[in-house]
Order: sequence, then structure tokens, then C-alpha cells
Amino acid sequence: MKFIHLSDLHLGKRVNAFSMIDDQKDIVKKILKVIKEEKPDAVLIAGDIYDKPVPSVEAVELFDDFLKQLSRQKLQVFIISGNHDSPERMAFAAELIEASGIHIAPVYGGKVEPVSLRDAYGTVNIYMLPFIKPVHVRSVFPEEKAESYTEALDVAISHMEVDKEERNILLTHQFVTGAVRSESEEISVGGSDNVDASVFSAFDYVALGHIHGPQHVGRETIRYCGTPLKYSFSETRHRKSVTVLEMKEKGKNHICTVDLVPLHDLRELRGTYEELTNKKNYEGTVLDDYIHITLTDEEDIPDAVGKLRVIYPNLMKLDYDNRRTRGNQEITGGEDVDTKTPMELIFDFYEKQNNQPMNEAQEGFVTELMEKIWKNNG
Repeated sequence: MKFIHLSDLHLGKRVNAFSMIDDQKDIVKKILKVIKEEKPDAVLIAGDIYDKPVPSVEAVELFDDFLKQLSRQKLQVFIISGNHDSPERMAFAAELIEASGIHIAPVYGGKVEPVSLRDAYGTVNIYMLPFIKPVHVRSVFPEEKAESYTEALDVAISHMEVDKEERNILLTHQFVTGAVRSESEEISVGGSDNVDASVFSAFDYVALGHIHGPQHVGRETIRYCGTPLKYSFSETRHRKSVTVLEMKEKGKNHICTVDLVPLHDLRELRGTYEELTNKKNYEGTVLDDYIHITLTDEEDIPDAVGKLRVIYPNLMKLDYDNRRTRGNQEITGGEDVDTKTPMELIFDFYEKQNNQPMNEAQEGFVTELMEKIWKNNG
């Protein structure tokens, strides 16, 4: 039996104020193409369908169309909610939709019934456990110890009564200890949301969501498929993909990935303003990718973002790396505030903030601006 493992679509997401909806529409088409070519029996979607509990209309329409396309291919589809999703909204009309082969996990209430599929090797039981916290488990099983995330998952799984003689798959959305995180994921203070991989011993494959980089944790069959798109510049080196699982007899699994090529990649560039605007240096590069630029000039470039966007239209982020930014001078209130002119105070503030005084051009710009302000308010 063959499965496609997806997660963390984050439909409707914005990255550095840029809407990703067009990129998501493009990548959904590419995922559908992979599914058509791979011809799986089922698709596993392990949470964070949307980026917000109340998703945008465009995001809902995109996911609705995605499910319609999967249903037309007569596929079984298994969906759980992640920490970004509203489990109540995700589960709306789930029993009616199930007739189309779309299985959506209900809000966790302590009982997780598997959906069973059959092939030449027997039964595959698919358990859907949405994102849960220890408080959710304690509310259902108050007599059980579920203080940590590991204990909570252990209690939840123990009540599933998994038949270890059969092949079993678990969809869940948690942070498993040892997984490598990215900046775009929500992180609990002190790693309190860690789940030990030992709780998954009853399952032949664990289709995980939550972590954005594709990876396995502990054993190969406890796996994050990762996001289909890069959602932070900490992911620039990720190779985004979908995971393909083939299960034969119990204990015989084959896992591979199929790469996904985005409409726009995320890239980081570094150098002086002169270097990054020199045609010889950027000729031949993909200029409409999403870009993070780090300027190494010692002096700020006036309207650097506007100027650089003439060349790099999808510049998302700009920062500096120089003596000023590497310094850590504390700005404190001055006792001589009442004795200095507003212009002197501005120059002093700039010098303390940037570890260097304004140059002649900057002083001229600020002086001219202040004169206009005083004239208009005079």
C-alpha cells in the first residue's frame, strides 16, 4: 500500500508581510502532479493546514479545491488539525465528508478509532491524533498522570488499544525530541513540548507534522515530511519535498521523497550596496526570488529598500552587519536634555544608537527635514 505524507501547508501564510497564497496555489498544483504520477492509495496530511485558526477566504477555497481534486482521484485522505488550526472548524461536517473518502480527525475526546484499509498483505490501521496538550488529556482521563507532553501522548496512545500484530500508522502533530527546528515554528519555552519517540513503539509509521524541515527522528519510520514551501530564511538550505511511503508485509517499508520546486525560492545575499547593485554580480541570478539582504556598508544607505527593490522586487528583509550593529552601546537618558537643541539631541541619539556620528550628507538630510517640519508647524 502506498501513501503520500504531507503536512504544514500553512495556507494563507504571510512571510515578512508578503502573502504566500500565489506560491501556495502553485505548490498545490505541483503536489497534485506528484500524486497523479505516484498513484498512492491514500494521502496523509499531518496538521497545520492553515496558518491561523480563522483562515482567510482564499486559504479555505484553496484547500477546498485541493480536497476536491483528491476526491476525484478516488483517494482516501486522512487529515488532522495542528497547533495553528482550529480543531472544531477542521472537524465541521467531517462525518458527511467521510463518504467522499476524506477522513478528518474529530476534536480530541479520548477515543481515537482507526480507519482500516486492506491490501494483499492484510490490514493497515490508520490512527488520527490531532495536536493535543497535556491539559486536553487530563480533562478526559483525570485519573491518569499526564503532566508532560510525553506522558500525555503515552496516555492517549495507551487508550487506542493498538493491535501490534497488524500494520499501524499514526498521524500526529507534535515536537519529537531530537528534531531540528526552524525559526518559523512556534517554540515552547524550555522545550516543554518535547515528546519522547519511545511513545510511538506500537506504530509501523508515524506521519508527523509541526517541524518544517524534512527529517526522521530516532528511527526512519518516525518522520516529518516538512513544509512544501520555505516559510523563513532559516529554511533556505532545506530541500522541500513530499514523502512517499510504501508498506508491504509488516516490517517492510520503503520511504523516499519527491522534490518540490517553488514558484519563488528564498535566498540570502550579503555584501556592500555597491556589490549588490553591480550588474556583473547579479547577472544570471533569479531576481524575483524572495530575498534577505545583509548590507555590510559602515554607513546606512538612504532608502536602501526602495533602491534595492528596483533590482530585487521581492526583497523581504534588509539588515546591516557592520561595526555599528555589532556594537552594543546602551542608550540612557541624558541629564543635559534641557540645555540642547532638538537637532543636537537627534545627532546625539543617532551616535549612541549607531556607535558613530552622522556623516555630512545625513546631517544635511535631517536638518532639511526638520526645517520643513518646523516651517509647516510654524
